[in-house]
Amino acid sequence: MSTSLQLLSLKPLITLLAIVNPLAILPFYISYTQDFNASQRLRTIRATTLTVFVVLTSCALLGLEILGFFNISLASFQVGGGMLLLISALQMINAQPAEARTNAEETTYAARQASIGVVPLGIPLLTGPATMSTMVIFANRSKNWLQMVQLIGYAVLVALAVYVSFLLAPRIARAMGQTGINVMTRLMGLILAAMGVEVMADGLRQIFPALGGS
Repeated sequence: MSTSLQLLSLKPLITLLAIVNPLAILPFYISYTQDFNASQRLRTIRATTLTVFVVLTSCALLGLEILGFFNISLASFQVGGGMLLLISALQMINAQPAEARTNAEETTYAARQASIGVVPLGIPLLTGPATMSTMVIFANRSKNWLQMVQLIGYAVLVALAVYVSFLLAPRIARAMGQTGINVMTRLMGLILAAMGVEVMADGLRQIFPALGGS
């Protein structure tokens, strides 16, 4: 295959799965939907899945335009995004969801609404600032239309992972237990930390070329 039509590696998919990490959100999903019937749970799962896909796709297609509108360089965005990844990774290493950014008032309000699949499950528990910045960075690294299509395909796979995880939530929770979920969350946190350092280093080299050496 010619260089102009090279495919992306699996790194974007692995990174997105690590930071979205639907397994870590299962306790929240189970708690929010414990009084729902089967039909209500299915609607919640569909709303969450659609939200994840729309957020990821919007960041891939419009993220760079938004940065341009605010006159923010991608290098600066990479450093900031890398810091967010590291913060998320530290939370995951402590067995906390990477994108947990909601307060008690928001949770109480959302729990009373039929739209909890959008808020807080879809945003910000699954797709928060770190996820959004990661998608923008990988979109910028896409060198042709085929790689962009592949990146959107990764967004579909991440959304499907959320769908399947939530659909199988009761079985997964029983099989893994809280200890198993915590171990998985910490493992994904270690992977995410390494990727966050790499993203920050790339951005810093662009801002300070001397860091790249001769």
